[in-house]
Amino acid sequence: MQNLVRSGLATYRLTRLITRDTITAPVREQIWRWYPPHSSKLGYVLTCEWCSSMYAASLLEISRIITPRWTARAETVLALSALAGLLTAYEDRD
Repeated sequence: MQNLVRSGLATYRLTRLITRDTITAPVREQIWRWYPPHSSKLGYVLTCEWCSSMYAASLLEISRIITPRWTARAETVLALSALAGLLTAYEDRD
């Protein structure tokens, strides 16, 4: 159960990094120049959290097969970041 929660939070955080975070905006915008979200599947995937989460989860699972120790560490960092972000959002709501 602990691994499922960690993997779920890591997938959530990685998905948000792909679809929404400011730090990855330049990469998304560059891709959108070639593959606009309204007319290409690749561009659309970068806007759809539901879609991107499947790819993020698959990437983490494939990574777990290849390098389980590294993936566990990366998932822990992503999961802790997700928790911090969610707690901050909860704390800041007024």
